[in-house]
Amino acid sequence: MTATDDYATAQTITLDDIPVIDLAPLIEQGDAQAVATPLMQAALHTGFFYIKNHGIDAQIIADAMAVSKVFFELEESIKQSVAVDQQQRGWLATGMANLEGSATYDLKEIFFFGPEEWAQRLLAKREQLPLVADNLWPQDMPDFKDKAMRYYDAVCELGQQILKAIAVGMGEQEGFFAKRYTSPLGRCQMVYYPPSTHEDEAELRFGAAAHTDFGVLTLLLQDNSGGLQVLNKQDTWVEAPPIDNTFVCNIGDLLHRWSNDYLVSNLHRVINRSGHERYSMPIFFDPDPDTIIDPKDFKRNQDQAAKYEAISVADYIDSKNRKAFGQYK
Repeated sequence: MTATDDYATAQTITLDDIPVIDLAPLIEQGDAQAVATPLMQAALHTGFFYIKNHGIDAQIIADAMAVSKVFFELEESIKQSVAVDQQQRGWLATGMANLEGSATYDLKEIFFFGPEEWAQRLLAKREQLPLVADNLWPQDMPDFKDKAMRYYDAVCELGQQILKAIAVGMGEQEGFFAKRYTSPLGRCQMVYYPPSTHEDEAELRFGAAAHTDFGVLTLLLQDNSGGLQVLNKQDTWVEAPPIDNTFVCNIGDLLHRWSNDYLVSNLHRVINRSGHERYSMPIFFDPDPDTIIDPKDFKRNQDQAAKYEAISVADYIDSKNRKAFGQYK
C-alpha cells in the first residue's frame, strides 16, 4: 500500500508544508511583487498555500455556503432534474466520480456551474469547444443562482489578482495571464461529503481519492470539518485544516504543464472523519477555453526543450474530465 492510497493518520501541518500568504499588499496596494516571492516558494515546494486578507465579503461566502447546503438536502428527484451533462454542468450523484488511478468511487455529490456569459467568439464555435455551456439551475431554489454567482464572480476576480503575482514570480509582466483570461473557463463545484465509515476505510473509499487538480489554479473554500490532506515532500500526508477567513489555493496540472514542470501540481485527498457532513466550494480557475497552452509562452522556457505539445485549455480539461466522471462513461 502506497502513500497515495492508504488511510494512515496524517501529520499536523507546518508552515513549511503549506504557508499562509497575506494578500493585503496585492489586494489593497496593487503590489504583486510583495506576494510573488512567498507564493512562488509555495508553488515550487508543495504547490499549496493558504491566502488571507483576500478581500471577499464574508456575507457572499456565507450565502453561497448556505444555499449549497440547502441544495444537497433537496429530494433526489429534484436534484435529478438538473443531472450533470457532458459539458460538466449540474448535479453529480455519489458513485459517479472515480478519479484516474483510484479503484473505487469517491464519496461525494457535486453541483457544477460556470460562467453565465461567454464571449461572442466562443459562442460562435461552442459546438466545437467542450465545456462552453449553459448552467443548469434548480427551479425550486429561486435565490440559488444569484448567491452562487455572486460567490463565483468574487472568487474569479480574486483568481485574477493571484495570477498577477504568479506572472511576476515567473518573470513575466503582471498582465501575462489577463490577456488569456478575457472569458475564462472558471468552474465551481459545490461539494457534499458524507462522514466516512469504518467500512469505507476498509474498502479504501475516500471523500476524494488522491489526485491532482486538472487546471491552472484552484481556490478552495472549506467548512470547519477538516479532512483535506496534502502529500508533502517527504511523501507524508499532512492535514490542511480549515483556517478562518482563508482560502486554500493550489497549482494544477495545466499550470505544471504550461511551466514545463517548473511549478508543482501536488497530490491531495479528502477523508471526512468529522462524524458529520462536510461541504466545500472549490473554483478551478482556467484560461479562455480556446487559449493554446504552450510551455514556450514563458520567457524562462525559451531556451529549454518543451516537455509537452501545445494544447487548448478546453481540450485538455475535457480529456481529464472524461477519465474521472461517470456521465462520460
